[in-house]
Amino acid sequence: MILDLGTLGWSLALISAVMVGLSKGGIPMAASISVPMLSVVMNPIEAAGLLLPVYIIADMFGLWAYRKHFDKRVLAIMIPATTLGIAIGWATAEIITERYVTLMVGVIGVVFALNALLRRRLGERRTAKVVPGVFWGTIAGFTSFVSHSGAPPFQAYTLPLNLPKRIFAGTATVLFSYVNLAKLGPFIALGEVNLHSFGTAVLLAIPASASVFLGVWLVKRLPTELFFKIVIWTLLLISLKLIQQSLMG
Repeated sequence: MILDLGTLGWSLALISAVMVGLSKGGIPMAASISVPMLSVVMNPIEAAGLLLPVYIIADMFGLWAYRKHFDKRVLAIMIPATTLGIAIGWATAEIITERYVTLMVGVIGVVFALNALLRRRLGERRTAKVVPGVFWGTIAGFTSFVSHSGAPPFQAYTLPLNLPKRIFAGTATVLFSYVNLAKLGPFIALGEVNLHSFGTAVLLAIPASASVFLGVWLVKRLPTELFFKIVIWTLLLISLKLIQQSLMG
């Protein structure tokens, strides 16, 4: 079934879909504005449910694009941790409000964006440690389940590792491809993904999938320092928006 979103709704939905595609192309923070943007014309929970199939379809193209570019150790640490976070999100879905999760994600993003901007970026690559990875991975799985906002916790863990930009982008793409697929069953069980909106999701998956390759193109051509500056500033701006959104209710 195709939802009647109106002119404004369809415009925002198309932009949201493009942002999803860019995130799968290696710019993970792009998707963080998708749910807040759609929340202008629909309930945030409905927006998250509508976009999940779009994420999953676009994931297929992102996985192909980055099939050789990812950090195995980071994934080995974060995949089990995000699974735990998803389980916690599902178990607490009826008692934890999205407003407080949104505030938490926003605060985390602001703190780490400011930290990244104020400190000098070190050139050497660091080894991913297990305990911080489990901590941030669990938070990423939880916040991704509630509002598709797993990128700030992911960045809190991976930015200090100084991964090469394509490895950073590919690791994010592979991790959240897993996370999105893992969320599908719980989302269906909670009624957030349903046949009522599936037709609309399929239509939105077309521009999302095409935008994956735009994201890959941008990652390849942007200078490394500029790439990470864009990532960090986007993290800061989106996080401030999330805080404002949560405080305004």
